[in-house]
Amino acid sequence: MKKKIAALLAGALCLSALAACGGNNTQANGDSAASDDKTITVGASPTPHAEILNAAKDVLAEAGWTLEVVEFTDYVQPNTALVDGDLDANYFQHIPYLNNFNKENGADLVSAIEMHYEPFGIYPGKTATLEELADGATIAVPNDGSNETRALLLLQDAGLITLKDGIDPTSDATKLDIVENPKNLDIQEIAAEQLPRSLEDVDLAVINGNYALQADLNAKEDSLITENPEYAQVYVNVVACRSGDETSDKIAALKDALQSDAVKQFIDDTYKGAVVATF
Repeated sequence: MKKKIAALLAGALCLSALAACGGNNTQANGDSAASDDKTITVGASPTPHAEILNAAKDVLAEAGWTLEVVEFTDYVQPNTALVDGDLDANYFQHIPYLNNFNKENGADLVSAIEMHYEPFGIYPGKTATLEELADGATIAVPNDGSNETRALLLLQDAGLITLKDGIDPTSDATKLDIVENPKNLDIQEIAAEQLPRSLEDVDLAVINGNYALQADLNAKEDSLITENPEYAQVYVNVVACRSGDETSDKIAALKDALQSDAVKQFIDDTYKGAVVATF
């Protein structure tokens, strides 16, 4: 009986050892697979973000990385895809928008790389100049929190409206925060991506930099007025990732490539002041 028990114990110990060895091998294989993942998947708005990312592809390739750029045409899906784990990072938004998304959705995305800002502009629609703007004219602005604030501040700088005290670039303002509107302007809140198409129907529109560029509008050349650079720099566009990933090898490689001299030269040469690098 003692011999049988000893044999059973010995067999159990062997199985435990094999299981432990198998577990270690599995862990080692998992670590190896992770280290072998040299593809970085980034969601982006087509212009200028995807274009800037594509300009960094060669720099990443030289370092042994493959960059996959997934384009989105709105401001919601890139963050939800990142939260869901479908992307390693995204590049389309500024910090106030990112903070607002986290607050409204209980998310934990973080800014990993500060890249550039895009000056907002007021663009002519049915009315050609600010001086010609008639009483009761219509002005379209983006309808999402931080960008509407930005648009209203620009209208205030242009002398068209006055906002209540305490409205600054970090606020979430709406047209309800207008306290003086001497021309009785009709402020129409429209989805940011639709603003360029609204120009034929409104007198003026305040358009986000990326959507202006997609419509072949340049804030420095085509707008009637651009926002104060002090405000604009508050809205620096960033590469965002999930909290904890900002120190990963992928994000480190992406930062080195995106903040390279080659990419900065691409931004300066391509956008001619409509996109301003901050690195």
